[in-house]
Order: sequence, then C-alpha cells, then structure tokens
Amino acid sequence: MKKVVFLFLSFVIISCGSTAVKNPKNQPLYQVLTQQETGGANIRFYEILTEPNEIKMLLHDAFLKKKIVSEDIENANFVILNMGEHPTGGYKIGVEEVFQKKDSIIIKIKEVQPKPTDIVVQEITYPYSVVKINSKKPIRIQ
Repeated sequence: MKKVVFLFLSFVIISCGSTAVKNPKNQPLYQVLTQQETGGANIRFYEILTEPNEIKMLLHDAFLKKKIVSEDIENANFVILNMGEHPTGGYKIGVEEVFQKKDSIIIKIKEVQPKPTDIVVQEITYPYSVVKINSKKPIRIQ
C-alpha cells in the first residue's frame, strides 16, 4: 500500500512541475552578440526585434553582421538593451537569466553600476547589449 501511495504522489508531483521546452537544433536558448559600455542610445529602453525587416537592420552593423546568418531572420528574435546615458564608465547592461515557458520566453535583465572605489573612464558612456533569442516565441522582459 505504501508503494502505491508513494507512486501516486510521485506522479502528481512530477506532473505538476514545469517542463522545459527543448530547442530543436540543440542551440543555446540565447546568445549575447555584443555587450558594450558605449555606442548605445542616450535614453534607456528595451527593443524586441521580431520582424524580418527589423532584424535585417542589424546586418548594417559591421560587428553584428558577422554574427547573424540568414536563417536567424526566420528562426530567431533579437533584443536590444540600452541603459541610457551615464556620466562615467563602469555601467553595463546584460542578461541575468533567460528561460522558456510553453508559450513565451522570459528575459531577466541585469544592470551593473560601478562601485565608488572602481577606477572608471571619466567620460559619458551609453551602455548597450544585443541578444539573440533562438526562438520565435513572444518575449517578455523583466
């Protein structure tokens, strides 16, 4: 009787848990294509590129076009993370975590600020990051 109850409870616990959706080509779920301290926009914003014509704009960037292939336009989405204008170096924006749910992709953003004791560049910087998501599911940013 104990075994039956144990098996039943195990089944219930396992069936209630979340399941990971695997990427069909065994690619990583995401790739940070670039993360720079300067070169971004002067305002803070996040932009999700899903349409082919939006993604093709990335191919005009000399650095990014080497990291994007034509298949990506149909099979991936891209996220541009801009941290805005900052008075010194040492600021960074990037990805803390990306996970896949049944119907969406969740991205947790990580922003880094310099510590008061850090030696940083004394000029205005515009940190940004470009992330490739190897999925066409809708993206939510947290």
